[in-house]
Amino acid sequence: MLICGQVTETLHDIFQRAFRELRAQDPVPEMAVSFYAFVNITNTIRLRRGKLYVRLSDLLEGAPEPVLHAIAHILLAKMYRKAMDRDLTARYRRYVSSHDLTRKAHLVRQMRGRKRIGSAHGHIYNLETIFDDLNTRFFRGLLARPRLAWSRTRARQRLGHYDPAHNAIVVSRIFDHPQVPRYAVEYIVYHEMLHLKHPVKLRGSRRCVHSAEFQAEEKLFPHHAAAERFLRQLSHLSATAHAPW
Repeated sequence: MLICGQVTETLHDIFQRAFRELRAQDPVPEMAVSFYAFVNITNTIRLRRGKLYVRLSDLLEGAPEPVLHAIAHILLAKMYRKAMDRDLTARYRRYVSSHDLTRKAHLVRQMRGRKRIGSAHGHIYNLETIFDDLNTRFFRGLLARPRLAWSRTRARQRLGHYDPAHNAIVVSRIFDHPQVPRYAVEYIVYHEMLHLKHPVKLRGSRRCVHSAEFQAEEKLFPHHAAAERFLRQLSHLSATAHAPW
């Protein structure tokens, strides 16, 4: 389409200008800059045989010129190991953290992303049962139950996460073992439930994932200290040797 071509040309000009600002003494390399249908708000840059290849998330089509200029600076600074301009970084973060773009990104992830959700029924623990029990004990039963599942692999780094785009809580299968105390599994699920209650907020240009309210409520978990000790031990075993299960 002609309109898309015009946008690409404008992007090309923006990246050329940003390059001159960062590397005024060097000739501007050949560039191929375009929007791409990533699952997330992803932007990439690579140098191949003297040519720069840049792809920006198509969710950023229609972004204001100052935002696109900020993205150009950030990507080129990373590529050439230059110091990033804090004001430009803050400008980009504010834009991508805006309510409208965040909602749009979630919808796109739902449509494009293929997230394989396993079962909540493990060999030892049932995540749905644990969620319902925690919901009654700590949240007055007010949290709507998302999709719950054990991870497909025994992940040791990402122990649990809440995916708002797919409304799913996934817990590492490494916890579905008789040697893992129930309170440790409950603590992981409880932490992710707090993400349901306390969504990510924007504080200036920074995303606040674990707010003060979040952290205070997390400490109300009865076995908080014991669970933290267990997770530290698990982390140590993962870093030095295999866990005994």
